[in-house]
Amino acid sequence: MFEITANDRRIEAEPGETILSALTRAGIHVPTLCHMKKLTPTGACRICVVEVRGMPGLVPSCSTPVEAGMVISTNSPRVIEARKVIIELLLADHPDDCLYCVRSGSCKLQKFAQDYGIRERIFKPRRRENTLDVTSPAIVFDQSKCILCGKCVRTCNEIQKVSAIEFTGRGSNMNVAPAFHDSLNVSSCIYCGQCILACPTGALREKSSLSEVTAALADPGKTVVIQYAPAVSVSLAEEFGMKPGTDISGIINAALRRLGFRWVFDTAYSADLMVMEEAAELASRLKAGMNLPMFTSCSPGWVKFAEYYYPDQLDHLSSCKSPQQMFGAVAKSYFAEKMGIDSRKMCVVSIMPCSAKKAECELPTMRNAFGNPDVDVVLTTREIV
Repeated sequence: MFEITANDRRIEAEPGETILSALTRAGIHVPTLCHMKKLTPTGACRICVVEVRGMPGLVPSCSTPVEAGMVISTNSPRVIEARKVIIELLLADHPDDCLYCVRSGSCKLQKFAQDYGIRERIFKPRRRENTLDVTSPAIVFDQSKCILCGKCVRTCNEIQKVSAIEFTGRGSNMNVAPAFHDSLNVSSCIYCGQCILACPTGALREKSSLSEVTAALADPGKTVVIQYAPAVSVSLAEEFGMKPGTDISGIINAALRRLGFRWVFDTAYSADLMVMEEAAELASRLKAGMNLPMFTSCSPGWVKFAEYYYPDQLDHLSSCKSPQQMFGAVAKSYFAEKMGIDSRKMCVVSIMPCSAKKAECELPTMRNAFGNPDVDVVLTTREIV
């Protein structure tokens, strides 16, 4: 360890680490748009620039290694002005629909514009004529809101190892898109939604199903049943300012009933069904000595990943439906019969923590004898909030 000076404070730094890492550990905030922890820095956005005494220009803190004795300023007039210009340039090509944007209030670009007091458009806009890609069953891609930070590309390529999207074009014509500029529905996208999580703006978002659920609740001829995954209750608690880890299942049940859902179920029930079904399947495979070992996953994203990249292993996957789909199948058969309900007039809604569940419920293999889907609509945790 050695000492550096940052904003007139002496802090410790480790050999080989970046300025940003040292400053963050010391509790000194530096804004970033493209930085991703544990991945090689790219320095693409330049929002994290700082001033280092003795260096002629500002340096990106995310990719500049620390040196003993460095004297750093993170908020000098020069640094503040540089960040303002970068944000103004990004806003020049950005749509002005913040009032309607799904990320309004949680958009990092919007927050930085507020933090740095940017209240007018300085640079003349150069509108990019990009299409809104709504072909995916789970993800909406609005390239007009993309700021080319690269976080979605790196998440897809380096973390998920899917490589469904990449930078295309050069200079001012650069975009993020699937191969050959195709749409997401014909790419290798597995709908995992990790790109949505990484995106600092509203360029990537889950496909909303709120209007479908609202319409079902307003239809007196439909019986609307809802299930939610165990992880959802904890996530909702955090969103409403409760202590992380708080279980609010009772509150959720009451809230969903007041919204108009006739019955509320926990997906943990059908997870138990899946365990029993898979145990029986494994026993039969062991007896026959075929297709071993047996792999299983509740994640349709994981299954699609296997279909794309490991098709030779598909015989080893369990044939059982996921807990979400099992519940839908049971609700529209056993439960509907037990309660005297016409399953064709039943709407099954799921609240799931993964956008890939939206794609799963649309699969042609997930339908009952009447041709109706086992699960009609999937909402993400963010949508139910």
